[in-house]
Amino acid sequence: MTLKLGVIGAGAIGQEHIRRCSKVLQGAEVVAVSDINVEGAKAAVARLGLNAEVYADGHDVVNSSNVDAVLVTSWDPTHEEYTLAAIAAGKPVFCEKPLAMTAEGCRRVVDAEIKFGKRLVQVGFMRPYDAGYRALKKVITDGEIGEPLMLHCAHRNPTVPENYTTDMAITNTLIHELDVLRWLTEDDYKSVQVVFPRVTSKTHAKLKDPQIVLFETRKGIRIDVEIFVNCAYGYDIQCEVVGEEGIAKLPEPSAVQMRKNAQLSTAILTDWKDRFIDAYDVELQAFINDATAGKLTGPSAWDGYAASVAADACHKAQNSGAIEPVELPERPAFYN
Repeated sequence: MTLKLGVIGAGAIGQEHIRRCSKVLQGAEVVAVSDINVEGAKAAVARLGLNAEVYADGHDVVNSSNVDAVLVTSWDPTHEEYTLAAIAAGKPVFCEKPLAMTAEGCRRVVDAEIKFGKRLVQVGFMRPYDAGYRALKKVITDGEIGEPLMLHCAHRNPTVPENYTTDMAITNTLIHELDVLRWLTEDDYKSVQVVFPRVTSKTHAKLKDPQIVLFETRKGIRIDVEIFVNCAYGYDIQCEVVGEEGIAKLPEPSAVQMRKNAQLSTAILTDWKDRFIDAYDVELQAFINDATAGKLTGPSAWDGYAASVAADACHKAQNSGAIEPVELPERPAFYN
């Protein structure tokens, strides 16, 4: 069976997902695409040599009788609307992060899915599909370092544009850690504090950079995450887990070590798309397989909601400087 996909949003990530679903992965065919820029969507479809209908309205994609499942890769504020529409139509939907712009919006998606009675939503958190994170998770779950006590993490970008602001360090950057660290520790956040070190000269007036986000989980694990989005030297993701009996560290991306000009060097990536390109492939292949089988197993609407609740607490902590509670309700049995 070939899963017929409709893609809402033909921008950069949308075009990448259309390409991988059409040219790299198995079991799926892109049959419908929509974008506010219809001509741009038509050009993307033609460039990839696809026989897909192009619409101006994402609801036409959701409601097409030819579409089995939906990918939402449109402008962030539209994610909730199109995801709710897919649930109402009874179609599996892969929604890029964020699931919604607010925790309340994410909760509306959760409630709609529970009311429908079947998991239909997967959120685009790709790190649990990364080979390095999976290897790190196995070390933890196998008990090789004992119970986790502390995590030391970093999320560094070489540079960000002028429109990137202090709050975006949470919703555009830390959001991936907010999801993957819950997955790694199998724990939820209890509280958070944000502190601001000396500001780098490479930032601008609307962005305090770097930031350090300090979490305590319900089990008492302490987590610190450095967010440094103008680090200059490259795109660098770090995660070290300190356990009772040892330490486990996220492996570095594979790179050739060179000896040249009296120097020993290893290249560092500069583009996030290169760092996680394989994870995106694995993530979407899993969605295709699960949607075809009729049972989704990837990051859920509840995971999207949990990340949003934590993000809201982080924003509050950015402004207050205090330790703020992360008030996440108990997970519904529907998601167990």
